Amino acid sequence: MTTLKKGDKAPDFSGMDQDGNTHTLGNYKGKKLVVFFYPKANTPGCTAEVCDLRDNYERFQAANYELLGVSADSAKAQGKFRDKFSFPFPLIADENKEVINAFGVWGPKKFMGKEYDGIHRTTFVINEEGIIDEVITDVKTKAHAAQILK
Repeated sequence: MTTLKKGDKAPDFSGMDQDGNTHTLGNYKGKKLVVFFYPKANTPGCTAEVCDLRDNYERFQAANYELLGVSADSAKAQGKFRDKFSFPFPLIADENKEVINAFGVWGPKKFMGKEYDGIHRTTFVINEEGIIDEVITDVKTKAHAAQILK
């Protein structure tokens, strides 16, 4: 799985959000950036995680954080997910898995005895200079904001 760790330079990614806007690491220079990867829009765990981040969005903003969600869903699916739950931050539609692979969060998973490849729920906290301050692999979906804003 991910080989990126605290102290590494974040990948210089480029991804398109649900509205067709491109986001790159450079867009966030001078701000702290939380890049969170989730398996699939509108599933129970992902909804709990992203809604927890939404509910604490003002706290993130007050601490100079920007949030960026990423999954392999289509732009249409990301847009529906955002609209349904009123997310105030962009969701990258990474169907070709360029951002997902750049961060190393795609790989073998197991669910109900079946093995398959998929996105590992992982969050990267990146500082103002583009350096990874934290990698969270044990994401608590219902209390993820607290894990980041400790």
